[in-house]
Amino acid sequence: MNMCKTLAVCGVAIALAGCGGGGSDSAITVPLNTGPAFTSSAAVSVQENSVGVFYTAAATDPDGDAVTVSISGGEDAALIRLDATTGGVSFSVDLDFENPSDSNQDNVYEVTLQARDSSGATATLNLDITVTDQTVQITSRRVGTGLSQPLGLLASPDGSGRVLVVQKGGRIRLLSPDTGALDSVDFLDVSADVSTDGERGLLGLAMSPDFANDRGVYVHMTNVSGDSEIRRYEVFASTPDQVDPSTETLILRYPQPLSNHNAGWIGFNADGLLIIPTGDGGGSGDPNNLAQNPQSLLGKVLRLDVSRDDFPSDPLRNYAIPTGNTFNDPANGRPEIYAMGLRNPFQSSFDPISGDVLLADVGQDAIEEVSRLPMDDSTLNFGWAVREGTAFFKGADQAEFTPPVLEYGHGDGPRQGRSITGGLVYQGPVEALQNHYVFADFISDNIWAVPVSIMQSGQTVSASAFSIETDNLVPDVGTLTRITAFGTDEAGNLYIVTIGGDIFQMVQAP
Repeated sequence: MNMCKTLAVCGVAIALAGCGGGGSDSAITVPLNTGPAFTSSAAVSVQENSVGVFYTAAATDPDGDAVTVSISGGEDAALIRLDATTGGVSFSVDLDFENPSDSNQDNVYEVTLQARDSSGATATLNLDITVTDQTVQITSRRVGTGLSQPLGLLASPDGSGRVLVVQKGGRIRLLSPDTGALDSVDFLDVSADVSTDGERGLLGLAMSPDFANDRGVYVHMTNVSGDSEIRRYEVFASTPDQVDPSTETLILRYPQPLSNHNAGWIGFNADGLLIIPTGDGGGSGDPNNLAQNPQSLLGKVLRLDVSRDDFPSDPLRNYAIPTGNTFNDPANGRPEIYAMGLRNPFQSSFDPISGDVLLADVGQDAIEEVSRLPMDDSTLNFGWAVREGTAFFKGADQAEFTPPVLEYGHGDGPRQGRSITGGLVYQGPVEALQNHYVFADFISDNIWAVPVSIMQSGQTVSASAFSIETDNLVPDVGTLTRITAFGTDEAGNLYIVTIGGDIFQMVQAP
């Protein structure tokens, strides 16, 4: 008696011919199962900030079996969702091109999909999801006009959404950007106390780091005698949008030989210390070599503790010297000094990422520059007037001079100018310029942006790296000419201040 034989192939029993016993041979044919296959692509692109389903995973089975698709692995599987019913694929995280969440942060998210038929056969697909940058167009709109030689702007501390505009003549006005309205009552008026010839005037404003409790306001100005002063005031307890003039306190007074290079911006660092960049005293080429003179406060960065008074018998010095300034011994240099070698750092700002000061120093004959000053290094000398930017200017050069982190030359080209207006590191709502240093030139009217990440100490970024924003920011009304300052409001919106009295806000183009 012959027996029928079977052979198992790939787990499927197949009957073989060969039943003997005189009868005819016969065979039973059992079809092999064919596994599923993906029909959806292995790569897809999705724009940042997208939400919801951006890809549908699809697979078919030649045998007509039911197929289910799931996520089986991949470096970024935890960040991806898949609807088993529809095959829809979506993200479980926000898509931010500038701050990617994928494992190697290259904006390519890797996930492995698996298709399984009802017989247990499977297929896999390695899916690459590329997140692309969202291209956003920017422009500007005029939000204020009719001001008198504005030189600075910062958020009002009263939480109203208004901004404070510093005018050279001594008045600080409150502006509502939404309506363009200027308050009829000034935030502060020291116009009777300032001289305004040349580059003199009311030049800088800073809020106390503890403003909510002490209501302190600090201003930088040149008095009627032409000397530089740092003054402190307090706002009225019941009216935080108006300064009480009776609270005036002189913090520091120091002489200015000439009417130019008086610098301007002041600000408090993360340690609550007042940072005061000063000009070299004026003239051409620092004729008295004050920027390199350690016994002069001119051409320096000063760092003061205004919460205490180390000089109670000196009415011109109402502050304390914090530890860590450049000179411990007054015989070697003024104890207020934190850095040296500046010409006219008119507009500066803090890098909100590092806390460093970005000093925009107006040049002499050939070069405009920005230097980076860390708040943990008081040994830096930026070289003026021995160097102008990275170029030799006069005197005896020294290898230990600190070069700028960016510079550009004089001229009429799109990446040139003649007088830098220092900017700020933008962190507002327009994503295209986030974490870029935005700045301008007062003479050429060029506006530029540079990623702050490439503005590193020890290397100098050339103008070829500047992105030109001038044409992008053409406003709806007025013209962006003779830019004197940049500022922000509480929401981080960027404002551009012009000497002609117009204020512009950078916005996303519709």
